[in-house]
Amino acid sequence: MFMDCLREIEGKQAHDPIFIQKMNKSSPRCICVPGPVIVGAGPSGLATAACLKERGIPSILLERSNCIASLWQLKTYDRLRLHLPKQFCELPLMGFPSEFPTYPSKQQFVDYLEAYAKRFEIRPRFNETVSQAEYDATIRFWRVKTTVGGQKCGVEEMEYLCRWLVVATGENAEAVVPEIEGSDEFGGDIRHTSLYKSGEEFRGKRVLVVGCGNSGMEVCLDLCNHDAMPSLVVRDTVHVLPQEMLGKSTFGLSMWLLKWLPMRLVDKLLLVVSWLMLGDTARFGLDRPLLGPLQLKNLSGKTPVLDAGTLAKIKSGHVRVFPGIKRLKRYAVEFVNGRCEDFDAIILATGYRSNVPSWLKESEMFSRKDGLPRRPFPNGWKGESGLYSVGFTKRGLLGVAMDAKRIAQDIESCGKAEAPFARSLLLPHSSSP
Repeated sequence: MFMDCLREIEGKQAHDPIFIQKMNKSSPRCICVPGPVIVGAGPSGLATAACLKERGIPSILLERSNCIASLWQLKTYDRLRLHLPKQFCELPLMGFPSEFPTYPSKQQFVDYLEAYAKRFEIRPRFNETVSQAEYDATIRFWRVKTTVGGQKCGVEEMEYLCRWLVVATGENAEAVVPEIEGSDEFGGDIRHTSLYKSGEEFRGKRVLVVGCGNSGMEVCLDLCNHDAMPSLVVRDTVHVLPQEMLGKSTFGLSMWLLKWLPMRLVDKLLLVVSWLMLGDTARFGLDRPLLGPLQLKNLSGKTPVLDAGTLAKIKSGHVRVFPGIKRLKRYAVEFVNGRCEDFDAIILATGYRSNVPSWLKESEMFSRKDGLPRRPFPNGWKGESGLYSVGFTKRGLLGVAMDAKRIAQDIESCGKAEAPFARSLLLPHSSSP
């Protein structure tokens, strides 16, 4: 049914002189896409492509890297596991294998995504980077310009024309690398966690980890396990919760309690249990925010740390905690409290950001400042003129699944709604007597 609608729309375009004129002005290689173009072949793009395929809607999936889920495959550390139980991380239409553990490893999650793409016959166009996407109001289509290839095989430019554009590049497209005074003077290794694989290469070294989110805490634990000497920079307040409490995952327990209790009360319960299990984290330099963990997540998107063992290392002195950095010196760091310590390397667990403003020529749906949808969850998935976003909810893979389903349903509805209009334009017009 949907494909029939698309054929009628394409038939209208084939006889539209304005559309033909625009096409002739396009780049040498121009493709008119019968369905949406999806930018990004991570979990968000894969989920959207699968939901569309289930409804009989074809799509083209563009990926700048050479593999699906490039962030997971190329830019994460070896010991990484899903922080939430697998049932909260499933993509639509296909669950995890029953033999997978509660918290799948990095490789198991990648294997799941590969199997997902195979099952739904999703074949992304790899090594194709979107340089610009802009809506052409004259022909009411999106123009998506890409570059294909690289230095070895040369660069080829492409252009796709599509009625719908799905932005699936996510919140973590580019590493955030802060400017620190004295970086050129330091002399040791300074790298972002996107380039960190294992603590093995830092064995016996003094390593400063900047950032106390889930990644920073896990990198500290990994360094400890490889006999390095890690320290942790904590610049802001942070909620540290046990990964599990009362025999359940903390996340799962929170979701269950929210069915019956207000968020503020659930936060209080989580903090009481955390205090009983972990003690007063402020004693170790980890001050808690004024807002509870769920309220903070809901308002700002800031995720609480689910402790996998790092806190015990902090308590035992194997991981030291420092305040913010004032400046770097030759193999040394001066902190804002005036203290100066020697280090061999610095790992920046400073997170990622969206890169949407660099290529999407649109400012109504996405903020030019942070590259995120302007409208808060759950209303940020749909923009104007057939523009959609998936994976920008700050709610992980659960948010991805919700967005993907909504987008597929909406595109199907739009396609059917536009068919009568296309059909009317295809009918021959009677001439005046």
